[in-house]
Amino acid sequence: MSIPVVDFGACSLREKDVSEEQMISLSKDLETAFTDVGFVFLKNTGITQEEVDRVMAISKTFFLQPDEEKQPFSRKSFAGSPNHGWVSFGIERLNPSRPGDLKEAFNITSLQPDIKWPSEAAKGFREIQTSFFQRCKELSLRVLKVMAFSLGLDPEVFLSAHRFIGEEGNCSTLRTLYYPPVKHEEVKEGQLRCGEHSDYGSITLLFKSSVGLQVRQRSGEFLCAPAVPGAVLVNIADLMQRWTGDHFVSVLHRVLLPPPGDLSTRQSLAFFVQPDDEALICCCDGSNKYPPVTGGGYIAERFKASYGQN
Repeated sequence: MSIPVVDFGACSLREKDVSEEQMISLSKDLETAFTDVGFVFLKNTGITQEEVDRVMAISKTFFLQPDEEKQPFSRKSFAGSPNHGWVSFGIERLNPSRPGDLKEAFNITSLQPDIKWPSEAAKGFREIQTSFFQRCKELSLRVLKVMAFSLGLDPEVFLSAHRFIGEEGNCSTLRTLYYPPVKHEEVKEGQLRCGEHSDYGSITLLFKSSVGLQVRQRSGEFLCAPAVPGAVLVNIADLMQRWTGDHFVSVLHRVLLPPPGDLSTRQSLAFFVQPDDEALICCCDGSNKYPPVTGGGYIAERFKASYGQN
C-alpha cells in the first residue's frame, strides 16, 4: 500500500469556483485515501514551493540562535495562547513511552497583535509566518469542504466548527520544526527524532524538506513516505476519525533517526487544524459511537500526555 497522489487543482487556492463534476471526482479520491490510508499527497494546491522555502529559511535562522535568545519566546509564556511559542530540544515526547523527541519547534497559534515575536536575528519572522498561516488556513477549509461533500454532508458541518482559526477560541497551529544533526553516541535507548503518534484534531497539512517520515499501515508495518516535490501531505487526525464514526482513519506516524554518520538536519512545517474550542464534536453519521466532546477539552487532554502537566 502506498500514499495516493491526488491533483487538487480544481480546488486550488488559485481557483474561485469548482464544477460539480470536478467536486465529485476529487471527493471520491480523497475519501478513498482517507478511509484506506489516512494520508494523501495533494499537488497543485496553489501553495508554492517558494512560499514553503521562505518559511523554512526564516525558521532556521531562529532555530540556529543560542537557546538564551529563544527562551523569551517559550511555549506557555503567552497569556491566552498557552500553545504558542518555542518548544526547546527534547522537551516534547509524542510517544510518552520513549525519551524526548530529538527536535525543537515553534508553534504559531495566535495572530493577535499583542503577541511578542522574534525580530532581532530573524527579521521578517512574524510577517512570513503569519502570511503562511493564512494560506494554510484557506487551503485547509477547502480540503474540509471536499471531505464533507464526500460524506454527503452539508459543508457547514465541518466549516462551522472551524470559524475561529487564528483567533481566540481556536488552537489551530502552524508548527515549524527543526531536527538538528544527530549525535548517535548521545542518543538514549529508544529515542527518535519524533516518536510514534497520531495527530489530535481535524486534519494536518505537512510540508517537508526530505524523507524520514514513516506512516503505519493496517498491517502494522511502517511505510516510508516518499518526497513528492511541490505536494502537500494531508492526514486525518484523531478528532476527525471520531467525528466520522471511524470512517476516516487517523494513523500512527513517526520520524526515524538518520543512519550513523549522517549529520544532516531536517525541517518540516505542519499546519494542525483544530475545531473551535467550544465546537461540540458528535458522530456525523448518527452512530453515537463516541460521546460528544468539545474541541478545546479534547485537545487539552492530549497536550497533557505530550508535555506532562506543564
